[in-house]
Amino acid sequence: MFRARCLPRETTNLFNGFNRHHSTIVKNSVYGDFKSIPKDKSEIPTHELLQRVGFIKQPAAGLVHWMPNGLRVLRKLESILHRRMGEIGFEEVSLSSLSPSHLWEQTGRWGNTELFKLKDAKRGDLCLVATCEEEITDVVNKSVQSYKQLPVRAYQITRKYRDEKRPRFGLLRGREFVMKDGYSFDIDAKSAMKTFDDVNGAYRKIFQDLKVPFKSAAADSGSIGGDLSLEWHFVHPTGEDTLMECDSCGEVSNVEKTIGFPIEGSEPAKEASVKYFTTKDNSTLIAMYFPSDRIFNPSMAKSEIDDIDLDDSLTNDQVLEKFKKDADEVAVKGIIRVIDPRVTSASKLPDFPDGIKFQRNNFTSFTDISIVDAHEGEVCGGCNNGHLQSMRAIEVGHTFYLGTRYSAPLNAGFKDRDQKPQLFEMGCYGIGVSRLLASVAEVLRDPKGIAFPASIAPYEASVIVAKNSDESEVSKLVEQLDDAKVDFLVDKRDSSLPMRIRESAMVGVPLCVIVGGSSHPKIEIEVRSRPFTKKDDKWAWEVAHEKNAKDWQWDSFVDARGNEKHVVSLEKVAEVLKVLLKDL
Repeated sequence: MFRARCLPRETTNLFNGFNRHHSTIVKNSVYGDFKSIPKDKSEIPTHELLQRVGFIKQPAAGLVHWMPNGLRVLRKLESILHRRMGEIGFEEVSLSSLSPSHLWEQTGRWGNTELFKLKDAKRGDLCLVATCEEEITDVVNKSVQSYKQLPVRAYQITRKYRDEKRPRFGLLRGREFVMKDGYSFDIDAKSAMKTFDDVNGAYRKIFQDLKVPFKSAAADSGSIGGDLSLEWHFVHPTGEDTLMECDSCGEVSNVEKTIGFPIEGSEPAKEASVKYFTTKDNSTLIAMYFPSDRIFNPSMAKSEIDDIDLDDSLTNDQVLEKFKKDADEVAVKGIIRVIDPRVTSASKLPDFPDGIKFQRNNFTSFTDISIVDAHEGEVCGGCNNGHLQSMRAIEVGHTFYLGTRYSAPLNAGFKDRDQKPQLFEMGCYGIGVSRLLASVAEVLRDPKGIAFPASIAPYEASVIVAKNSDESEVSKLVEQLDDAKVDFLVDKRDSSLPMRIRESAMVGVPLCVIVGGSSHPKIEIEVRSRPFTKKDDKWAWEVAHEKNAKDWQWDSFVDARGNEKHVVSLEKVAEVLKVLLKDL
């Protein structure tokens, strides 16, 4: 990419119509396609809007080229992540994007069908990394010998790759993505939980920095593994995830992790289905009965039957065949029936399979374990008092306490105080950075375009120079904003003033500073929108206005189109901008 200072004075603008260097006269834009954007932006999906305003380009489904303004937003997001991870003692690393197969084979993840796999010139198997648990564990294992070297806390922000079968929604579900992945190595479970809590505290600050309302939710650990995990979400009707929140205890969890019970007096299931499992040693058959019209969730039984083999790839017949293979011992094997509380004696149950012999003292029943996904309005299984409320949400982060999920198969550890070998207690922590950008855009988009928070907007302010402006005024303003460290651009294109203001709003610049125009010789500031609610009784600018309106020659009003505007003397523009940005 050419540097701005190398461009001729009058040039095609490589920076989407805007340039940080005010001496460049913008003639047109290359990356943005503003003319194709309809007046009603709601007609365009967010991932397409991001392309039309020139943030990204997609050469094929699931692939992304980052354009200048999109890259500016991405870098600002990364800056927030760097700061917050550094505050809790995480050090930045950058691991290879290629990983040899042998580590993944040891952890049992090489069979993952979403890995991009390739062979080198010597026919060795490699993959493009989607996550780096194997690699970072190997690195730390080769570097750490003693407990005195722990804890180790490391993170990186790099591109990751996933062979997504149905890439869609632009940055939300792609084949390559930018991810912040962090990893921790501790001496014991207590220390690992302390790190887990520290990271969740940092995540809370990260999302507070963005000002977008969020929820943290208990979640299933999925293919990553581990004993405990939290998801981080933006609540929005277009989200692919369903969260449940109790109206009494306030507990929030992903629907896959939510325990719900039927309301007293509700109709029992008319018909039940059954799914068979065994314990890992094949000594006990587990029959789970659940309402046929509900989504089965066998992991709910894990807390009561911890040695259950939840391999759902086997059919019922295959499980029964496996269970009966030791024919001489069938009579001494055990049977456990798990009956969802929505299934009662009034429900139609499947027949128990033939050929299963058991002794009555080896027969156990559970009737109080919910084994289906909860529904809105059901009783919260956490407090047994409140009722569940559902909401759609977009996942933007996930934290895991892994325990020894990776250190055990990789035999990764250290010597303790007594010189005895111990395994690392681990955690991993992810935020999809490119996904986060798209999620913020999805949640905060409005009829004008994308309303980015000031903390990550491509610029904090656009300086729009009207044709009747005085060049000396522009120079003074630019010098003032530079001194105040305002992140701004200057737009001197020949386009009409209203068009330039609209395009600034489309890309999410929160403030528009107009030099010249109807307010001359004062400077006019137009606030793009206020996507967030005020924390106190008054906005920060209202407090400052009451104190400084006269001295700063500062007037504020709402125009006929509903736009919030501020008119101020040239000398005080930077101070007013700084105050306005606090709320944006």
